[in-house]
Amino acid sequence: MDINDLNQKFQNSTAQEITEYFIKEYGQDAALSSSLGAEDQVLTDMVLKVDKSANIFTLDTGRLHPETYDVMDATNLKYGVKLNVFFPLNEKVEELYQKQGINGHFESIENRKNCCNIRKMEPLRRALKPLKVWITGLRAAQSVTRTDMPVVEYDENFEVIKVNPLINWSEEDVWNYIKQNNVPYNKLHDQGFPSIGCAPCTRAIKEGEDIRAGRWWWENPEHKECGLHAK
Repeated sequence: MDINDLNQKFQNSTAQEITEYFIKEYGQDAALSSSLGAEDQVLTDMVLKVDKSANIFTLDTGRLHPETYDVMDATNLKYGVKLNVFFPLNEKVEELYQKQGINGHFESIENRKNCCNIRKMEPLRRALKPLKVWITGLRAAQSVTRTDMPVVEYDENFEVIKVNPLINWSEEDVWNYIKQNNVPYNKLHDQGFPSIGCAPCTRAIKEGEDIRAGRWWWENPEHKECGLHAK
């Protein structure tokens, strides 16, 4: 079944139905990548209700908030699992520090993207290399860079089928699911952080700001992707 057929198949399906199809159809060849944010916690709950041994991985960049580790621990305990964790290569991080220092990412977009590449992109490539399906928590409302994303697409960068079960969900949908299903969530969300990444590059947003305004806040909105979901 090609991508267009899959999108046709799922045009009236729920996020649960979409998630269940790919987890059952592809087994360990499908994986959810989780940043441990609200959307990914929703999908973690959905995925593990289908298959307790499903493949869920996260990227530990080495610069996450303490609250992010807390929700990882709470997730492992609630569901009786151990999320798969991918780290950046230590020698590349050491080279990064030698080249641009610990906070050189603030100095230029090139530096910031170099940091993202080492801490996120390279580990993600390793995580996705053996897979056929990549499940994400992307929502169209999150960013100007995501408004045209379909439910299913082929990601040429990573050569996998990319599935976005929550693409048409609102923020209210996400939080209703979390409350109704008692899903662990990152407490930074209660402190004005709708989108959570590395600690130095994430801040709380002000009332009326775009929900991703707190990510790489010193850059223009059209640059605000680390490369994971670039076209």
